[in-house]
Parts: sequence; C-alpha cells; structure tokens
Amino acid sequence: MTKVELVDAIAENAGISKKDATSALVAFTEVVTKELKKGEKVSLIGFGTFSTSKREARKGRNPSTGKEINIPASIVAKFKVGAKLKSAVN
Repeated sequence: MTKVELVDAIAENAGISKKDATSALVAFTEVVTKELKKGEKVSLIGFGTFSTSKREARKGRNPSTGKEINIPASIVAKFKVGAKLKSAVN
C-alpha cells in the first residue's frame, strides 16, 4: 500500500476528506519522528510501539569486493507489534 492508497483508505474509513486524512497522516508521522529523535517511545496499545535502539560500531564486509569495512555506531528506529495487531494478522 502506498501513501496515496493509505490516505484514501483513512478518508473512506473515517468519513473525512482526503485533505484532512493527509493532514492527519503527516501530523502522525511528524509527531512519531519528533518523539523518536528525543529518544522517547510512542506506544499505541494493541497496535505496537515505536522506539529507538543504539547499534554499536562493528566490522562488516563489502559484498562486491570482500574488503573489510568499519560500520559506525548508529541509532535506528524499531517497531514492536502489539498483541491485537499480531493476532489480527495471524
């Protein structure tokens, strides 16, 4: 599903205009991004939790040359599925 298809589905499901659905989706992604940048979690009970995790620096290999490379430490976004979503998908 693309962003456009998601906006269409939200608008139809909620009975709102596509413009309002787009605004809501953009606001949601901006708030989640802002909170993750601050190191906070965003929990939606039953749906899941957005959080961040620190990855330590490590060694890796360039697959095309086989040469060893250093991969720097980084902070990555994570999503843990909630119970209701997990059971709905199974």
